[in-house]
Amino acid sequence: VNDSLMRFFDHCAKFVALVEENDAAMCQVDAFKEGPEMRKVLEKVASALCLPVEDLNADLVQVAFLTCSYELAIKNVTSPWCSLFSEEDAKVLEYLNDLKQYWKRGYGYDINSRSSCILFQDIFQHLDKAVEESKSSKPISSPLIVQVGHAETLQPLLALMGFFKDDEPLRANNYNRQTHRKFRSGRIVPYAANLVFVLYHCDQVKTSKEEYQVQMLLNEKLMSFHHSNETISTYADLKDYYKDILENCHFKEECELPKINVTAVDEL
Repeated sequence: VNDSLMRFFDHCAKFVALVEENDAAMCQVDAFKEGPEMRKVLEKVASALCLPVEDLNADLVQVAFLTCSYELAIKNVTSPWCSLFSEEDAKVLEYLNDLKQYWKRGYGYDINSRSSCILFQDIFQHLDKAVEESKSSKPISSPLIVQVGHAETLQPLLALMGFFKDDEPLRANNYNRQTHRKFRSGRIVPYAANLVFVLYHCDQVKTSKEEYQVQMLLNEKLMSFHHSNETISTYADLKDYYKDILENCHFKEECELPKINVTAVDEL
């Protein structure tokens, strides 16, 4: 158990102060809760329950929706709560959750992903060690490395690597324009989400650069690398693509709180 590595977000003072414990950082989430899409869902649920709409709020409706989705996902039963929601309602509530993940764990603020560089660098240190051992014909000391964390560990790491980034940020006022968004947390970090780096040693290659190659799988599906649009990359090319993060992202400096007293919005 290495919490400083797998729970890097808890150890990043800047993230904790300016995002985790800062209500203002979730302003887009709060605005969507009060917006027209959620208002429509609230009115519909209130009518179905024969309640005044004033007795409900977005948080209560979200609890009902999560109860429905948890029972369906875990027990494979259709909860009575599911009858309150149409597919369009589900899309609105999915967007509400994606907004939270986007601004708290994804691309909303740079510190969300930058705080994960300590884990990203650790992954490449293990890969480097395997390459060095292979080159010197030594047995690979750690042929398999398993690190166990949470969705909150994986989502920032994927953002750091630039995956599932939309051209336009997710905001409270662009729900309709985000219908085909890439950032869908339910698909990126579902139950038992996992990210696997596979390092290959290839014998029959034309150049020494091609001797070590990498594939990456998210939830057991091959991912295309940004720099090549291919599902396999030479290890050298992959390291070169992420050179800035590997060499210039320093956890301690990234996570230091700013000395001057600035607002969260200015800093983030």
